[in-house]
Amino acid sequence: MKEDFLKYQAQTTSHPLGLAIERAEGSYIYDTKGNAHLDFVAGVSACSLGHCHPKVVKAIQEQTVKYMHVMVYGEYVQEPAVAYTKLLASLLPENLKTTYLVNSGTEAIEGALKLARRYTGRSQIIAANHAYHGNTMGSLSVMGFEERKSAFRPLIPDVSFIEFNKKSDLECITEKTAAIILETIQGGAGFILPENGYLKKVRERCNEVGALLILDEIQPGFGRTGKLFAFEHYDCVPDILVMGKGMASGLPVGAFTASHKMMAVLQQQPKLGHITTFGGNPVIAAAGLATLKEITESQLMAQALEKEKLFRSLLVHPLIEEIRGKGLMLALMVKNAEIANELVLTAAKNGLILFWLLFEPKAVRISPPLTISEVEIQQGCQQILSILNSYDKPIVE
Repeated sequence: MKEDFLKYQAQTTSHPLGLAIERAEGSYIYDTKGNAHLDFVAGVSACSLGHCHPKVVKAIQEQTVKYMHVMVYGEYVQEPAVAYTKLLASLLPENLKTTYLVNSGTEAIEGALKLARRYTGRSQIIAANHAYHGNTMGSLSVMGFEERKSAFRPLIPDVSFIEFNKKSDLECITEKTAAIILETIQGGAGFILPENGYLKKVRERCNEVGALLILDEIQPGFGRTGKLFAFEHYDCVPDILVMGKGMASGLPVGAFTASHKMMAVLQQQPKLGHITTFGGNPVIAAAGLATLKEITESQLMAQALEKEKLFRSLLVHPLIEEIRGKGLMLALMVKNAEIANELVLTAAKNGLILFWLLFEPKAVRISPPLTISEVEIQQGCQQILSILNSYDKPIVE
């Protein structure tokens, strides 16, 4: 099967991990040989409730026997999408009440950028160096990493970049700026947190000049940082909120949310300002609704912060320089890229799933399901320490 996988399915690298999957349940993925793999990655933060959570499976099954796709987005009233967006609105600040459901995080970024330009009548977009917002052309244009986008130029014009956490750069936001787009926590750069009231200062500057603030919560969103959205930690409310990954327990989904007044501009001049065939799909919306209810009605968000403390207490080793991030969005920073690679690849051979981050070669991703148990955390951390203890190559900083 792996030979067919490599031949018929387009690859993103020349060296995929190639684990052949039989099934997945809870915090474990099982390969076709019957081996269990403890999942410390959760589909890159997508499987918020672990694999095949019974409440999510039940919601999907109940919806599939009623109806699946019936019409392009926004034409028919479909109860799962209405119920989902209504519940989401009840959990968000007053200016974030209307949600446009799409198929992925990167499509949500595209929609948010279009909305910002259309609503303000301005064209300039400001993004952060080392930012990652997706890989479609608009999202690529606001990626702050030239090595990954230079091969695809020309990209969309009138985009400039500032340094994340650098207050003096905020003067670049002017009356010509449609929006500044930031990850609430920089993901691909190494799970870098905003510092010294940075996001609040961005908010204040946007208010001064009439620019919009777009916050990308595709990775930290839906309880991963101990709150439903990471911006709740930082006294900063965006004008446009972008979501994805963890919304529907592993099903493909994304969304952007703004005020009803702002979102209404996509209805005219031109009509169909943003359209999607499968956005708001009732099966995915049902999964999203079940996921959101479970996260908000349980103790999972509070437990994420306690589980973070457990990870930090266990993962102490001379080869670990620091642990970045918040809640269950953590980056293990080791001495060099070789150690990071060794850790990920050796763990994969020994039944523990870890992964890399896009731009920071010394980082190892730890973003397990919110449902992971303390025992499973202890087992996985013991495996990590065992691998680091056996590392016997010279350390090159």
